[in-house]
Amino acid sequence: MSEKLKDQYKEKVKEYQPKPNVFLNCLKAFIVGGLICTLGELIQLMYMTYFNFDEKSAGNPTVATLILISALLTGFGIYDKIGQFAGAGSAVPVTGFANSMTSAALEHRSEGIVLGVATNMFKLAGSVIVFGTVAAYIVGIIRFFFNMAMK
Repeated sequence: MSEKLKDQYKEKVKEYQPKPNVFLNCLKAFIVGGLICTLGELIQLMYMTYFNFDEKSAGNPTVATLILISALLTGFGIYDKIGQFAGAGSAVPVTGFANSMTSAALEHRSEGIVLGVATNMFKLAGSVIVFGTVAAYIVGIIRFFFNMAMK
């Protein structure tokens, strides 16, 4: 296929593609992401009020609870609908990562626990963990040298 024909095809296709409403998409992402964060704050307050956690120690169970809620909503097919509506507003918080891992596990469950669920679930998580660890290491080295220079 010639280059001219490819360009003509791309131009023709553009006529039929819907134009995304960027402002509305940003607004939906902002609202849903804010609601997820508000839910996290409410859960944290619950841990602090009813289980006598302090603000610092309530963070871990709050994140674990958000991950559990996200995994359950993914299993019931609800989180995918939230994601279609909100876009990045549901993908950026930790709940989006939990959704990605749960979706991968559900998609490959017919292949078995080890070769299906665990392997495919950690294909996604592995890269996030590796790059997070490497980034933390690099930031730690930079901070170390910065502190040495300040002394």
